[in-house]
Amino acid sequence: MHATSSRVRFDHEFTLRPMHGNAGFERALLRHFREQEWEGAPRLHGRDHENRLIHGVLRGTAVHDDRHLPDEYLEGAATLVREFHDLTAGTRLAGSWEVVCHNQLAPRHTISQKGVPYAFVDWEAAAPGVRLHDVADLCWRFVDLGPGAEDPFRRVRLICDAYGLEERQSLIETIMARQDRYRRIVESGAHRGDPRMLAQYQDGEAEQVGHRLMWIREHRGDLAAELTS
Repeated sequence: MHATSSRVRFDHEFTLRPMHGNAGFERALLRHFREQEWEGAPRLHGRDHENRLIHGVLRGTAVHDDRHLPDEYLEGAATLVREFHDLTAGTRLAGSWEVVCHNQLAPRHTISQKGVPYAFVDWEAAAPGVRLHDVADLCWRFVDLGPGAEDPFRRVRLICDAYGLEERQSLIETIMARQDRYRRIVESGAHRGDPRMLAQYQDGEAEQVGHRLMWIREHRGDLAAELTS
């Protein structure tokens, strides 16, 4: 089974993706991963005659629904994030920032085999940033942090422990900031008529993220107690 989305077309052993404004940075980042022999990202094989980016296929499964992810999956994803963060720390790609962030971490962008995550796809939004940005995305997207989440506080701590996050005091604020940022991106994109953002807005994604944000505000004390205990 291949991981796919509405923006990807498959052609034998490759995926053909539209050119985008961050393609130069993405190309340099994926080249860096290849040079470091890190297998957690697809290989970029240049462009085709229609100026589409040619990515190698990563075989496995991506989760496209809100199913409960087992602890082992969360630990595996957090470990992968720590790996590519460490591989980019102190490099020219990170510049004056801590690391390079994926910035779109989600189960649908995570490839696993036999339930074990081994790679991330969709690196178009990758950019220099701080470790907490990606860790925050891991916490709220992989735990589905919000109303109805199963054992959320323990599972957020599990992610932090698996990543090896030492500084956790700012994590809750970062999670809320990342949620609010994403909500605004979807809303503004929908208002501009961006087809992908419009589809997500019509599916209620911005509203759902808003509910999750309100839930975290209401339970931030309990979450902080778990993280610092």
